[in-house]
Amino acid sequence: MNSAINEDAAAATPPTILIVMGVSGSGKTTVAAMLAGRLNWRFQEGDALHPQANVDKMHRGVPLTDADRLPWLDSIAALIDRWSAEGVSGIITCSALKRAYRERIRAGRPAVELVYLHGARELVAARITQRMGHFMPPSLLASQFATLEEPGDDEPVITVDIGGSPDQIVESILTALRLEHRGSRPPAARDAE
Repeated sequence: MNSAINEDAAAATPPTILIVMGVSGSGKTTVAAMLAGRLNWRFQEGDALHPQANVDKMHRGVPLTDADRLPWLDSIAALIDRWSAEGVSGIITCSALKRAYRERIRAGRPAVELVYLHGARELVAARITQRMGHFMPPSLLASQFATLEEPGDDEPVITVDIGGSPDQIVESILTALRLEHRGSRPPAARDAE
């Protein structure tokens, strides 16, 4: 009987869609994939949603413009809408560098919560130069930081420092989510630990 009550409560809990954001090289993919595994939530690497023209442009070392990013942001928003309609929680990586980008993917989507992976330029630069097989070259890191508008105090975001190990970062996010959900575990995370 207790199991049936727990299942009913889980079914009544609205989905949560986390957007793990930050500059290229901040650890979005690693952290988001680990977090999705811990929570048993869906995971989507946001870079995979870029139109091919954007990938080609970045591969050539050309920074994206706001106009370039709009179809990508709309693809992310469409995925959020689909997961929300299905009633499932998930995690999507997205640089979400500007406030306008964050507003675009959050507009009318109460299930969305932002997690900002914050780190010093030097740390991110060291990490990005060690990365293999990514279409975004280290030469574009300066443009990422130039474009970045860090979330303001008025934006609902969980900010996590990336100085620790991926496991420590994931634990920090899980702790913040528990506090945000008034001391309870985040939706669908009841059996994650």
